[in-house]
Amino acid sequence: MQGMQKKVLWCVLGFFILSLIACVYWLSPDSKNTSAQVSENTAQNLASAPPADHSSLNEDAYHSKSQQDTEVNCQLKIDDSQHLVVNSQTRDCFEYFITQYGENDLEQIKNHFGKFIQGQYLEPARSEIMDLWTRYLKYREQLAQIQTPSAKQQDKNYFQKIFNSIQDIRKRFFSTSEIEGLFSNEDIYQNYTLDRMQILEDSSLSEIEKARKLKERFEELPEDWQQNLQELSKLDDLHTLTKQIKARKGSAEELRQMRTALVGAEATQRLETLDTQRNAWQQKVTSYLDGRDQIIKSNMSDSAKNQAIQELRQQQFNSSQEQLRLRTFETVHDQGGELPFNY
Repeated sequence: MQGMQKKVLWCVLGFFILSLIACVYWLSPDSKNTSAQVSENTAQNLASAPPADHSSLNEDAYHSKSQQDTEVNCQLKIDDSQHLVVNSQTRDCFEYFITQYGENDLEQIKNHFGKFIQGQYLEPARSEIMDLWTRYLKYREQLAQIQTPSAKQQDKNYFQKIFNSIQDIRKRFFSTSEIEGLFSNEDIYQNYTLDRMQILEDSSLSEIEKARKLKERFEELPEDWQQNLQELSKLDDLHTLTKQIKARKGSAEELRQMRTALVGAEATQRLETLDTQRNAWQQKVTSYLDGRDQIIKSNMSDSAKNQAIQELRQQQFNSSQEQLRLRTFETVHDQGGELPFNY
């Protein structure tokens, strides 16, 4: 379980870091080919050309090789007056083409995007899309230039400084309504994550108070976000608050109250049952490793030691699954590492 929690925690943290500094799929420009600028002549030609016959479009012409079996993820919203409505789908469309980078250079990506828009949309939406696309590329280029803060990584102030830098860059390239349309979903998650970090880092609060505040903050999320983040957030918060309580040698009652405040009474009961199972496993493994150490230190021959250890293992661990799981503890123990009991 702990292995899963750590994996989930690092996935969340990694996603947050990468989404903040936007380097998951971006490049540092170093040549004319990586310029994020579309020429005015090209934009004007695209704007004035008639839309292509949709039935003859070959979507493979707009894909990279790895995208050949996918549909172009570009469902832009256009109103009845043929104006672009900027929303999260607009950004998804831009990012679909940008993720071709690596297989295609930036000029090829811009060419693919321009041809696709020319064949799919009428004026004035076509010009509006191309204008926003050009500014979006410049915005992405500027994200790669953000300076890493000197603050300690993984604390709230570190990420807040990066987030503030991102907000400042957005204001250079987009209107307020465009920012809302392009980034509102991302901002919901980032603001929620920053608030969670602030609560968890607040030394004036007990773990029980933190659990209550975390639950209140979670319930402020839109319903669809609650559905997506519920299990992820609970695992992360339970792990962090449990670690804080154990670090200061808090009582079992404090642990129970924290869990109840965060996940409710029924889930707390299940967690306590799991604790009992973990403690039994820990005692069983510790007893086995102590006995194994005594055998290894004995004066028996190597073959006799191996036989004795095998018999001890068979006596204490009946199932093949337990014995397989035990191998990890033997390896970590022999290497002098900390035994991974809390999972």
